[in-house]
Amino acid sequence: MSKVPLTARGAAQLKEELRRLKLEERPKVTQAIATARAHGDLKENAEYHAAKEQQGLMEARIRDIEAKLSNAQIIDVTAVNAGGKVVFGSTVHLVDSADGTAAKYQIVGEDEADIKNGLLSIGSPIARALIGKKEGDEVEVATPSGKRSYEITAVEYI
Repeated sequence: MSKVPLTARGAAQLKEELRRLKLEERPKVTQAIATARAHGDLKENAEYHAAKEQQGLMEARIRDIEAKLSNAQIIDVTAVNAGGKVVFGSTVHLVDSADGTAAKYQIVGEDEADIKNGLLSIGSPIARALIGKKEGDEVEVATPSGKRSYEITAVEYI
């Protein structure tokens, strides 16, 4: 399996989710299964089947997180010296060339992405177009609504 890039913050979030699933959610689901099993006939016990399905989904998520963390390449953004270039973890300030609107995004791993909070997935078209560019560069991005042009006004490693 290939390395999964994560910021230190993203790795901490995954570790916290794993802790919560193992120590809080797993016992709750186990108790729900035991309670449903006590109700008798398991063939027609919808509560039991729902709890078992929830257990399966939770265990799959636990395995997924463990695999990602074991293959994680944790990148400390503050220690990056990329010479002003946009790299994984950097925060990029953009201005839309068409309407002048400003935006600020941090380029993060797939699991950390949250566009509403300015966290842009490394696999997104905008992030792929930004990687390797520097302050002052014009970037053209193919989006579902057509081509957009942005100017990079600042690159930070925070």
